Amino acid sequence: MSLTLSTKTTPFPYAAIAIATYTQKADLNYDESATSVTLALDGVQYTAEDEIVYALAKAGGLDADSPKAATYSELARTLPTVTGVPDILSVLDSIDNHLAYRTFLVTNDIIAVDWLLWGAMRASIRALGLLKNGQHVHALRWFSHLESLETTQIALASVTAAKANKARNNKTAASFALGLQNAKQGEVVTRFPPEPSGYLHIGHAKAAMLNQYFAKMYNGKLIIRFDDTNPTKEKTEFEETILEDLSLLNIQGDSITHTSDYFDTTYDLAIQLIKAGKAYTDDTEQAQMREERGKGIASAHRDDSVEENLKHFAEMKAGTPEGVRWCLRAKISVDDQNKALRDPVIYRCNLIPHHRTGDRWKIYPTYDFACPIVDSIEGVTHALRTNEYRERNAQYHWMIDALGLRPVNIWDYSRLNFIYTLLSKRKLHWFVDSKLVKGWDDPRFPTIRGIRRRGMTVEALSQFMLAQGPSQAIVSLEWDSIWAINKKVIDPIAPRLWAIVTDNIVPVIVNGAPELPEVKQLPLHKKDPTIGQKNVVYTKTILMEQEDAASFEDNEEITLMDWGNAVVHSKTTGPHGEITSLTMDLHLEGDFRQTKKKITWLAQPTNAHPLIDITLLDYDYLITKKKLEEDDDVKDFVTPVSEFREAAFTDANANALKKGDIMQFERKGYYIFDGAGEDGKLEFIKIPDGRAANLASKAAGKDTASREALAATPKTASSDAEPRPASKMYEVAKVCGELPTTSISSKMYEVKSVYE
Repeated sequence: MSLTLSTKTTPFPYAAIAIATYTQKADLNYDESATSVTLALDGVQYTAEDEIVYALAKAGGLDADSPKAATYSELARTLPTVTGVPDILSVLDSIDNHLAYRTFLVTNDIIAVDWLLWGAMRASIRALGLLKNGQHVHALRWFSHLESLETTQIALASVTAAKANKARNNKTAASFALGLQNAKQGEVVTRFPPEPSGYLHIGHAKAAMLNQYFAKMYNGKLIIRFDDTNPTKEKTEFEETILEDLSLLNIQGDSITHTSDYFDTTYDLAIQLIKAGKAYTDDTEQAQMREERGKGIASAHRDDSVEENLKHFAEMKAGTPEGVRWCLRAKISVDDQNKALRDPVIYRCNLIPHHRTGDRWKIYPTYDFACPIVDSIEGVTHALRTNEYRERNAQYHWMIDALGLRPVNIWDYSRLNFIYTLLSKRKLHWFVDSKLVKGWDDPRFPTIRGIRRRGMTVEALSQFMLAQGPSQAIVSLEWDSIWAINKKVIDPIAPRLWAIVTDNIVPVIVNGAPELPEVKQLPLHKKDPTIGQKNVVYTKTILMEQEDAASFEDNEEITLMDWGNAVVHSKTTGPHGEITSLTMDLHLEGDFRQTKKKITWLAQPTNAHPLIDITLLDYDYLITKKKLEEDDDVKDFVTPVSEFREAAFTDANANALKKGDIMQFERKGYYIFDGAGEDGKLEFIKIPDGRAANLASKAAGKDTASREALAATPKTASSDAEPRPASKMYEVAKVCGELPTTSISSKMYEVKSVYE
């Protein structure tokens, strides 16, 4: 069941998307080729928005026919055609008067006509502007309540995301339509050249996936080449972990090579440049060299003789005390506007033994010198590089021309950046070394291992990366898009289980339930029985969460999921107002479509049917600032508390899970099983679902103390009132006396009294 529409639809069907998310009876599908909004529901297609709204309302149990509903339905239909300000004000006056003593338009609940009129007002720019002037307080209250609902926010966020994807995909489609320049089927060779000095992160994933994508697109080859030109940072173990990370991404090269395989060649070519007068040795101090390059000042050694340069380069190769003072620079330009061409360093000394060549070499080529050489020698036809290297592309081509090597095509694309995310290896190392994370596979890390451990699938990564394509836009992306794609991948295959938070757990006596436990087999996924079966235990005493129990009203009929309806008969409370026990009467004849609350539960454990102690984990971003600047110290922006743990119970079905299995705890979200923790309890990591509210920084706007308190207490909201701020003013009696209290139930959101 899906609602298909385009972001270009006019007037935009806000009512349709809002009721679709509110009832959860249809998925939103944005198709820019769609000429109108269409709902496919139970084999029937609806194309008019009012028909769609009423169909979804009926499916969700919200339909209510009455003359008054018909009146406001007609008003919603005609409002978009009303353009005169006096006419719009007249409509708003009528709605405002009607809502003066009512919560919603017709009944005490939200029904189809509420969504129809809300959508019509939101689609009318003039009506919305006049409403927000504040002259129609009752109408504005009603409108704001509907808009503030989480499901409405999800619907509106989906529109924004679809528009952003449309803009991005238009560019991406054009980029992919062009393909690689000068590419021939069967002859394309690409390469992925990671430095073996750390673990791959999500930015590397884009590079690796794009290189493999184009290699396969042209029936060519992919080379995995380790750029091992800096023995200070590199280790063999990192090569092994990088290959493991690539395997996690289903990326396999046709060959694996090392830049160090070509050290003899790069050395000979450096000698060739010196003899051709295109390179010189320099012992200028690093700070002075940086200043001279910035100002376009020639080095004092720029015009040294070939003999002098060869002599100093030989000292460098030997690693003598004299030699380590020198470096080799390409003689390109002193003052070119492109500063990458201002005589860059191409060889430098390093006396640390290399992890592959040992202490044979004391000099190593820079990446900018070695990369074009090895690309040309290995037969690479297209070098894919992030556009941060764009200024150095001219340098790349100069090296090839100066050495007379086979040319290579360069195809650049934008580097992948995410908000609240560090991709710097140096900064990620700091988090590991400071014990702020548990390792390079910590779920808070943007490493391949980290995001895979948090539940990211290869399919979602691949779809997202290819959707980005070789785009040139440099932006910091939100995480919601990639996690939303991931949700679409896992939702059809994730088995459904239940978990109950143990804090203030509530025992419930269910009258009419079997005295002895009964076990039934139900599908793990209602939409796909091939996923398997689970055992559900039914018994007279069940357990449910405090938050659910506290929401029940006397004699309220609720639905016990996978069982049927029940009526709240009685409840007992503790000294702090918490629910300590409930009694319900089973009412299996009841219609689950008429209840507002669908509740998960677990049978009280017995020796034959025990429950399992588990821990639910959720995470915040590691830093509190969306984007760190160059002069920012990461230590100043560390989120004090970024891991949240919650004790819970689940049933014995969880024993069948293997580490890395993805499933859904219904009404809680998607989780990935992370194995047993140090305390022996099974641990489940929450997988973000792409909803903006769930991905917002939990630390934003909170001070350290409040975050620490949040981590130390359960996630369920506390009923304790916040302490009033201290004041030096003397207290006076309230001008209106004590405010009256009321027990009237309302579905509107609560606001604080202005006198508090």
